[in-house]
Amino acid sequence: MSWPLPVTLTGTHATLAPLSRMHAANLAEAAAEGDLWKLWYTSVPKPETVPAEIDRRLGLQEQGSMLAFAVLTPSGKAVGMTTYMNIDAANKRVEIGSTWYRKAVQRTLVNTECKRMLLAHAFEEVDCIAVEFRTHVMNRQSRAAIERLGAKLDGILRSHQRLADGSLRDTAVYSILPHEWPAVRAGLDFKLAADR
Repeated sequence: MSWPLPVTLTGTHATLAPLSRMHAANLAEAAAEGDLWKLWYTSVPKPETVPAEIDRRLGLQEQGSMLAFAVLTPSGKAVGMTTYMNIDAANKRVEIGSTWYRKAVQRTLVNTECKRMLLAHAFEEVDCIAVEFRTHVMNRQSRAAIERLGAKLDGILRSHQRLADGSLRDTAVYSILPHEWPAVRAGLDFKLAADR
């Protein structure tokens, strides 16, 4: 049996639904907004490659290494993707990653609430021993967002991955542990309540 199992997580600002091909048109539109795929330090599919990216993520899900979600607005429109990835079922560890949002919802409560739902599910429902976050060392926006969550920097994996353009990525690795979750949860709840 795969771990963790597909699930729908619902909040006030967003719903995380199991990713499917039916989200492709909305996600292609989302990727096109702001030419997100042109950002060199992250990986967002080109609008025309969104169906292939959905298939890639679902293939990894079938192999047990990823659990893929579409990020939906309250109206049901898909505005991004996120995943539990690098799943280690034996040790109950996941990474929250491969996340991107259309430009209009970046720096809104959508990301805060999505991280809150994913972390709560990881620690409170599936009993993870650690949740990781990884990003390009040069992705200042992503690193700042991860640090605002309350994740701690574990270190930098130097020359960790080769990017599509041939350059090497240094990866900043962060994590949150179960004993840290109550404080992280309180911080996220405060941010969500403050903006209501």
